[in-house]
Amino acid sequence: MEIESSSKLTSTWEGYVDWRNKPALINRHGGLVAASFVLGVEVLENLAYLANASNLVMYLSEYMQFSPSNSANSVTNFMGTSFLLALLGGFLSDAFFTTYQIYLISAVIEFLGLVILTIQARSASLKPQKCNLTKMACEQVEGAQAAMLFIGLYLVALGVGGIKGSLPPHGAEQFDGETPQGRKQRSTFFNYFVFCLSCGGLIAVTFVVWVEDNKGWQWGFGISTLAILLSIPLFLAGSPFYRNKIPRGSPLTTISKVIIAAVLNSCASRNSGSAIASLGSSPSTIPVLLSQEDGETTNIKYVESIEIPSKSLMFLNRAVVRNPAACGALKCSVQQVEEVKIVMKILPIFACTIMLNCCLAQLSTFSVQQAATMNTNFGKLKVPPASLPIFPVLFIMILAPIFDYFIIPFARRVTKTEMGITHLQRIGIGLFLSIVAMATAALVEIKRKRVATDSGLLDSAKPLPITFFWIAFQYLFLGSADLFTLAGLLEFCFSEAPFSMRSLATSLSWASLAIGYYLSSAIVSIVNSVTGNSKHHPWLSGSILNHFHLERFYWLMCILSALNFIHYLYWATKYKYRSVSSSK
Repeated sequence: MEIESSSKLTSTWEGYVDWRNKPALINRHGGLVAASFVLGVEVLENLAYLANASNLVMYLSEYMQFSPSNSANSVTNFMGTSFLLALLGGFLSDAFFTTYQIYLISAVIEFLGLVILTIQARSASLKPQKCNLTKMACEQVEGAQAAMLFIGLYLVALGVGGIKGSLPPHGAEQFDGETPQGRKQRSTFFNYFVFCLSCGGLIAVTFVVWVEDNKGWQWGFGISTLAILLSIPLFLAGSPFYRNKIPRGSPLTTISKVIIAAVLNSCASRNSGSAIASLGSSPSTIPVLLSQEDGETTNIKYVESIEIPSKSLMFLNRAVVRNPAACGALKCSVQQVEEVKIVMKILPIFACTIMLNCCLAQLSTFSVQQAATMNTNFGKLKVPPASLPIFPVLFIMILAPIFDYFIIPFARRVTKTEMGITHLQRIGIGLFLSIVAMATAALVEIKRKRVATDSGLLDSAKPLPITFFWIAFQYLFLGSADLFTLAGLLEFCFSEAPFSMRSLATSLSWASLAIGYYLSSAIVSIVNSVTGNSKHHPWLSGSILNHFHLERFYWLMCILSALNFIHYLYWATKYKYRSVSSSK
């Protein structure tokens, strides 16, 4: 009995190591304690990032003399790059390094970028002279000053990308996906990951933004620098508890190899008539990782290998033929083909979330500028416009625990399934709420401009006699949409992806944000190009927001979001869950 107990205590998680690169022990590494350090780190990490991102449009326009459109596009490009670089962080975590190592490297890079921005904000000689003239006569930052600004910003973007691509999968890897309890704990982790992200955001858009507006941007950047610095020892404190997935080589190599082999063999098969290969006359027994289906653990078990590829995406089946036209380096196994098929099936779902994130980009650009024209007094307190994200942040912080403790258990009892509400249902709810948010934003803008007209303040920079709380409605709907979609997409990509591609697949959630921000910039440019001619002023151009046709832009976004939702329903109804845990 003692021998059996001792064996259980020393048994290891196959495919995982601890921070010293020794085999991870089942009863020592992983679990809620390990994941709790990740959640704490996320609070500090998002505080450091969002404190600047939420108010950056004001910093660029007031201190770097950017025009409203240029500052809005610069912010969306910066945020888009930050999230797009999550793909690099996810790729490196799967291919060459552990998520543990990628986080530490990325945090140091972000720290260096924030130090540069702090130094520039503190020194008047490193910024353009303060503009006392009209906005049209102001000179935008250029030369060495502009170089310093963008070097600092994009070092921060590189660090944020690495963190976003490694931290969520690092936390999710701490749970045993072979058990129902482990899968439920992993689902709870993703809910609270978004909750902690919002906690950091709450501090950022209240205290730090207030400091930036009232004490100076050098103090705001300094607080962000301190936050990311403190996150490093907090993350290291969890080292004895973490289990780290062993990198298994480049997932992009597998994807590229299968696609290239399929194309070459397809061309050759027209003449040779090659058939799908049989990998053996009888089932062969090979070690495979059962993490594909159940999630976290990578215990190696011996099962029958797959002999014939599935019938979905049959074009890729040509990568496995009896007499391959491709060279030996492009020889593919059926398992590799099936893994690539899984990724290909995830991509349409990922693509459908881009439009939502295009809508979210408005929260840090035009919505902030709208609020800046309104009465931002709350009693005796003057609220900075960049603190408006407090509304979706607070709502997410309230909704996340309610969702986890009440809605999900109720849904499980009603549906008698393990998940209660599936990942795709959560994403769908978020996409629908984005339609409501854009319609609300258009109606609020119509009201704001009517007040400006009635008050004779269309050409004035004075605050309008309308409370900024009207803007809160679009923030609430988009914040709710973000909670449902981000948590759902993170868990969907992690649980459905092959074991060797989990970090890269999870980073698709952030890449969706990136493409959404880039798409927002592109749409603004296209709208201005199409609507501007000799007789009409572009909808979103000029130095005075009251002259914009922002309500028309929001209606356009509403229509595009509705079309995107219909597109999503098509792919969601066709999708078949690969893992049992996702559908139960």
